[in-house]
Amino acid sequence: MPAKSKTTKAGRTRKPQKPHPAKASAATLKASETRIPPRTFNQVVYQGERVPVERRDGDTLYLVPREDVELLRRLEDKADVAILRKRRGEKAIPWEQVKRELGL
Repeated sequence: MPAKSKTTKAGRTRKPQKPHPAKASAATLKASETRIPPRTFNQVVYQGERVPVERRDGDTLYLVPREDVELLRRLEDKADVAILRKRRGEKAIPWEQVKRELGL
């Protein structure tokens, strides 16, 4: 059901806002929807710098260039292929047995 328009105290009709993408899902955010300073954004995108972003509680995330993310994905894929090759001859364990062993 779509959200209803609201009327302000001044009598103007205000359209309902879309939920913020970060709250809706782990979708890609537009730079304009963040508080990342343009200078910092440009350091990451154009100079390839990695910038730590720390919260008050000490949690840290990093803004990294696209190339770093692509490299990480390639490395993960390579590691997955190595595991698959190593386990190629192993006998499969039935799903029911796995659930039983894990108490599911």
